[in-house]
Amino acid sequence: MNSIVAIVGRPNVGKSTLFNRLVQRREAIVDSVSGVTRDRHYGKSDWNGKEFSVIDTGGYITGSDDIFEGEIRKQVNLAIEEADLIVFVVNVEDGITPMDSEVAKLLRKVKKPIFTVVNKVDNAMREPDAIEFYNLGLGEYFTIASINGSGTGELLDALAAEMPALEEVDLEQETLPRFAVVGRPNAGKSSFINALIGQDRNIVTNIAGTTRDSIDTKYNRFGFDFNLVDTAGIRKKSKVKEDLEFYSVMRAVRSIEYSDVIVLVVDATRGFEGQDQSIFWLAEKNRKGIVILINKWDLVEKETNTLRDFEAMVRKQIEPFTDVPIVFISALTKQRLFKAIETAVEVFQKRKTKIQTSKFNETMLEIIKSSPPPAIKGKFVKIKYCMQLPTQTPQFVFFCNLPQYVRDAYKRFLENKLREIYDFSGVPITIYFRQK
Repeated sequence: MNSIVAIVGRPNVGKSTLFNRLVQRREAIVDSVSGVTRDRHYGKSDWNGKEFSVIDTGGYITGSDDIFEGEIRKQVNLAIEEADLIVFVVNVEDGITPMDSEVAKLLRKVKKPIFTVVNKVDNAMREPDAIEFYNLGLGEYFTIASINGSGTGELLDALAAEMPALEEVDLEQETLPRFAVVGRPNAGKSSFINALIGQDRNIVTNIAGTTRDSIDTKYNRFGFDFNLVDTAGIRKKSKVKEDLEFYSVMRAVRSIEYSDVIVLVVDATRGFEGQDQSIFWLAEKNRKGIVILINKWDLVEKETNTLRDFEAMVRKQIEPFTDVPIVFISALTKQRLFKAIETAVEVFQKRKTKIQTSKFNETMLEIIKSSPPPAIKGKFVKIKYCMQLPTQTPQFVFFCNLPQYVRDAYKRFLENKLREIYDFSGVPITIYFRQK
């Protein structure tokens, strides 16, 4: 499972610029998490063969400085609790500010690797100014200029050195699918898990920090055999909405990366809210299978088209990836529980679908012949060959003469055809165009 690196510090020190610098190392998940009240950024990066997640914990100001200090303290505490490594960013132009000292005071109590990063050291004249930051009491520091990448290589070397090597997993555990049950607090996630395992108990402790690592429970009922990754520890830490959202997203990051299929539990009495969307898009960007469970359906007052309208509302919220199975359940009455796990297993099987290259070409080239890419600036795109890539998730490459002229609309057309023909419901798929 990937390490999580949290970037902390006061506003305007260059945290977001450093975040962008780190995640631009590869084309993956460079996006704001949708639906979070104060924008949080989640991304993936890799260095020296080690892949890791990066979370930007950007600060914000609401009212007086006292309120600001309280909010920053909450954000740093949450990052400290969930992250494996912490990058503390300060600004050489401002020197040590009272807020920097406050954050450093919190970090000195932490038994995790802390990396002090002095930003905006973009020339040799500023190197001596950085010596001041020894006074923070956090030991050695790194001088960087995140705007142009100067010094970030040394920082990444140090981060990678602290990350553990991938643990060897038992062969049987590795071959079993992993289903993560995720969702916002009070959506009925724990009730669903209890009903599924047939025991009225939580399968994680309530001690803070124990849910840092996902807990697998081998599940063998109803003729199914899989690992259930319990994330019931996602809970409200305080009455501050921003804390709740940020904390839940950090928990969801770990659970999603560790699993094959994400079972997103939604509270039917509250609708499909912003936090539900955040978790959904995290799963989609990680290329995981997705099943949406609308829980507490027994509590909803129903009319003739209530189910249809609710489903249409959810699909509207998750556009353009609308090909996702939605199951309406009640964990309390155990309504459609079998259908829920049956659907999750189906999505897992679809995620492993392998299509023979000859048959794939025969089918898709015929479709492309009847509906070719539109000409752009008098240039005609000719697709000559296509195949599925040997990856863990469905990815396809189409070889053509002018890949730069293939527009997103045509990519969506081909994706829709793939879903229609091969039934990839609940599975994100990726399409590439390459020069032939």
